[in-house]
Amino acid sequence: MTRLTHVKHGPYAPPVAVRELTAVSADGARLHVESHGPDDAPAVVLVHGWTCSTAFWAAQIRDLAVDHRVIAYDQRGHGRSPASVRYGTDALADDLEAVLAATLAPGERAVLVGHSMGGMTLMAASARAGVREHAAAVLLCSTGSSRLVSEALVVPGRPGRVRTWLTARVLGSRAPLGPVTPVARRILKYATMGPGASPVMVEACARIVHACPARVRHAWSRVLDTLDLDHGVRALTVPAAVLVGTADRMTPPVHARTLAAALPDCVGVTELTGVGHMSPVEAPEAVTARIRALVTAYGPRTERDELEEADA
Repeated sequence: MTRLTHVKHGPYAPPVAVRELTAVSADGARLHVESHGPDDAPAVVLVHGWTCSTAFWAAQIRDLAVDHRVIAYDQRGHGRSPASVRYGTDALADDLEAVLAATLAPGERAVLVGHSMGGMTLMAASARAGVREHAAAVLLCSTGSSRLVSEALVVPGRPGRVRTWLTARVLGSRAPLGPVTPVARRILKYATMGPGASPVMVEACARIVHACPARVRHAWSRVLDTLDLDHGVRALTVPAAVLVGTADRMTPPVHARTLAAALPDCVGVTELTGVGHMSPVEAPEAVTARIRALVTAYGPRTERDELEEADA
């Protein structure tokens, strides 16, 4: 049974969707999907990461939905999408294709934004017909394509087999996270956020992450442990921007630089000083601004755009 827990007030309280629907993936998995903003506006699709949910994008949705159609969905087993017996990169790609087919008209293009495992979803699906039909540009946010465990800085110490082994045990723990306590907040902040993250930011992330069922968290950790999507990066031929925080312990900046070097059409790398892994929460204005810039540069022209230009 999935759970949804988030803050109820403030900038990280999720806005109410204009509409909700269920997308059905190739294996029958049911995915909770939300649409925000005007139907005739340029589309943005937000894909969250491991242990998160649509609530993770609250700040981006609130800002972008003023003049964009914002689509967000819960990855299988997260938020309001039921758990599945199938986990893996093919499932991530199937799910994204199902959401795009359920929300976008044939040939309609959108800017796709993936954070962490959401970015990996875009890489896993990069060669899929549905993604090539609908992707105008992508933002790979705080993510990597391979060597996730060996490059992670969650466990202090010298790189090598011992640190990699300990990191895999920490990230792959089967233990429930339990209630959001002061100790839990400190642990989450250390592992996933920059030192300057405010208590409001930490609280928002803690409530979302702690709501992810332990068995779902563990199942996806096993996928991430052996992840190799380097081929998917090379197949991501649309304009792609990369964003990372300099204090990211989960997917440190080395991943962003590797992605930038491998992408066929990299249109910029943004490094946010002092920001950790939860960049859309820690630096909402910067992330939203990068999304808006991609829509402006590569997004489709809408009937509204043409009318505004005619009036001018």
